Amino acid sequence: MRQLTLFLYSSLDGYAEGPNGAMDIVFVAYNEELEQFANKVLSTADTVLCGRQTYEVMYGYWPDMINNPEASEHEQNHANWIHNVQKVICSTTLQSADWHNSTLLKDDIITKINELKQQDGEDIVILGSPRLAHYLMAHKLIDSIKLTLSPSVIGSGLQVFKNFSQSLKLMSSKTFSTGALGLHYVVINKA
Repeated sequence: MRQLTLFLYSSLDGYAEGPNGAMDIVFVAYNEELEQFANKVLSTADTVLCGRQTYEVMYGYWPDMINNPEASEHEQNHANWIHNVQKVICSTTLQSADWHNSTLLKDDIITKINELKQQDGEDIVILGSPRLAHYLMAHKLIDSIKLTLSPSVIGSGLQVFKNFSQSLKLMSSKTFSTGALGLHYVVINKA
């Protein structure tokens, strides 16, 4: 069975987004070390699961980076990866998902994700999408959580954990030069 992994940035006080709403992640202590950590997380996945807002932001940015001469090598590599990987978008409001290798799930999302987990393949990673993550947490579908914890306290915003009452086991941790941490947990009691 394929693993469903949540990959999110978090502030030290547990927020995935700041008080300015979707994609307010200015608190992230981003540098080359976090790029390498993200590359490692994504290297075991062949499917990205995301919500509408994350899909729209990614689709509005990454296709232009593939051949952009001003893009860094990391940006070009990630742009190619995200273009080619299978993308599954969960949204009741999005009308179409036109990006290469994209599938739109509009209804019966839990059943369809369970079916996706049963298929052959590598890991499925929830990329960002904290609102979708909360929904999947409530249905106990997440198998592992990989966080980058930035040394910033932002006070309010959208929490990383909501509807989540499961135990986690720390599998690995890495400290970055910025003071950020890369954390990998597995869910140990999903029942």
